[in-house]
Amino acid sequence: MTHKPRARELGLPFPGTTGRNNAITDVQGVEVGFCTLTDRTKGVRTGVTAILPRGKSNDAIPVWAGHYALNGNGEMTGAHWIDDAGYFLGPILVSNTHAIGACHSAAVQWMIDTYANHFKGQAWAMPVVAETYDGFLNNVTTLSVKPEHARAALESAQSGPVEEGSTGGGNGMIAYEFKGGTGTSSRLVTLGQTYTVAALVQANFGIRPWLTILGKPVGSLMPEDRIHEDETGSVIVIIATDAPLSELSLRALAKRGAIGIARSGTIGGNSSGDIFMAFTTANPQPMSARVELARTVTYLNAEHLNPIYQAAVEAIDEAVINALVAGEDVPSVHPHGRICRAINVEHLRKIFAADQRA
Repeated sequence: MTHKPRARELGLPFPGTTGRNNAITDVQGVEVGFCTLTDRTKGVRTGVTAILPRGKSNDAIPVWAGHYALNGNGEMTGAHWIDDAGYFLGPILVSNTHAIGACHSAAVQWMIDTYANHFKGQAWAMPVVAETYDGFLNNVTTLSVKPEHARAALESAQSGPVEEGSTGGGNGMIAYEFKGGTGTSSRLVTLGQTYTVAALVQANFGIRPWLTILGKPVGSLMPEDRIHEDETGSVIVIIATDAPLSELSLRALAKRGAIGIARSGTIGGNSSGDIFMAFTTANPQPMSARVELARTVTYLNAEHLNPIYQAAVEAIDEAVINALVAGEDVPSVHPHGRICRAINVEHLRKIFAADQRA
């Protein structure tokens, strides 16, 4: 596959120091996989994105987590349990609105197979499955995503660089009326020691006039080929870190997802589903620990977490723009014949090059 430059490679001066891959996989142990489904004859352009917070380990070890919804016209299974318990076990899958059931079934079976010892008893599975709507570029009523596709995404998960744009669940997504989809970014933060804060987004939100990149009114400078008059999309943001955070701090971190997506201009339009989740790989505790009377966990003082919050906001913002610059022109399925254009990366490069010459 031909390499497409990411936002930083185009000369966009995003702040902060990134991890090695500038991706959610910079958090040690986190793996990402995709299953991408495209069949132009049937109008299919969709897929599944899988995130494994602890990789393919056979040990049933949850991650501490927090959840927040800015706009609730969307779905993230397992969120109620995260709100109550502050943790979850298993994978995260992100796909289209009508694929929740297929992905959930696949995730449950994957957990039963992967955590075989855990499921010898009366164990239960409650994986996280989230969605955004891809009905403009994908014939969503065909229910193209099957459990085997979600399983394929799970099995393909790996560390290292993460493919962006029209990959996995991002295949049929639109952001700011440009081709959107999957994007990711990371930041390194020093609080006594160096931690990684990273994000993966499924960007499917915003209208062109709102689009702002690093303070530049890019949407106004690229008004051509608009396809929507009002907000019709959603966004899923997954924040990962290895910093030891409490459940309350993780919920506060998830709330920063709203600020992260706002950096690119969205106001959080009505009817959008803007749902955010944050987890940490720190403080691993096996599921068997729940039978203990007392538990000792060390986490960072919330009074010192502003650098963590800043890193998350910056990573989310950059992840959204990475999703945009990875896009390509895609024909719609409804109404037939219209084209969702990729953002003009050369125009974008010139906008920021002018600052460098000044």
